[in-house]
Amino acid sequence: MMLWHRTIGKGQNLVLLHGWAFNSDIFIELVDKYKNDYCITVIDLPGHGRSPDVEGDIEDWCNEIIRFIPEKSILLGWSLGGLLSIFIAHQVKIKELILVAASPCLVNNDNWDFGIRREVFDQFAENLKVDSTKALKRFVSLQSKNKSQIQELHHSIQKYPASHSALNDGIEIITQSDLRAEFRDINIPKKCILGKLDTLVPAKIQHWYSDAETKTQVLKSGHLPFLENSFHI
Repeated sequence: MMLWHRTIGKGQNLVLLHGWAFNSDIFIELVDKYKNDYCITVIDLPGHGRSPDVEGDIEDWCNEIIRFIPEKSILLGWSLGGLLSIFIAHQVKIKELILVAASPCLVNNDNWDFGIRREVFDQFAENLKVDSTKALKRFVSLQSKNKSQIQELHHSIQKYPASHSALNDGIEIITQSDLRAEFRDINIPKKCILGKLDTLVPAKIQHWYSDAETKTQVLKSGHLPFLENSFHI
C-alpha cells in the first residue's frame, strides 16, 4: 500500500499537502507556477484522490506521508494539510514550514476562537456526507471568481472523490487535534498565509501566529489563497 504521489520540476524540495476531501490536483496551477524554481512533490492524502485508505489517527496518516517527504524539504500545507504539516514538522527535520489558511486547532473550543465555528463545521461535514461532490463544488465556487479555474477544480473533485472512511477519519483528526504546543516547539522558519475573506480560518489568527514567531501574510482571498495571483511562496 502506497500513497499516490508525483514529483515534478527542479530546484530545492517543496512538498504540498492538500486539504480535507480534496486531492492534490487542487495545486495544479501552483505546481505550474513554481516547477522551474522547485522540485515539487504532491501527495494525495490517505483515502483521498488516488491514494488508498489508511485507517487510524493523525499519527498513522502522517507516518505514511513522511515516507514521501525528501530531506531538507519546504513543507507547505493547506487547511487540513496544514494541520498535518505541523504534526510532521514536529516529528521529522524539514527546512521550512508554510501554512496556508491553516490553524493548529481547526475547530473552535472554549479557549480558542481562531478556527472554524463548531456549527459551521458540523453543517459542512453533514453536507459532505450527503453528497460530497456537490458540497465541495459549492464550496469551491464561493472561493474564486475565475470561471475556468472553478471548472478545473470541479473536474478534479468529481474525478477523484475521497472515500467515506477517509472523510470520517478526517473529521476525527480535524475535531480532535490541538497542536498549539507542538507548533510553538518547532524551531525552523515558519510562515502562514491567510485569506482576509476566509470564513473557515479567520485572518485574525495572524496575531496568534506573530506571537508564535511566525511570519504572516494576509491576501484578499477566501479559504484558497494559493489561487490568487498575489500568492507567493
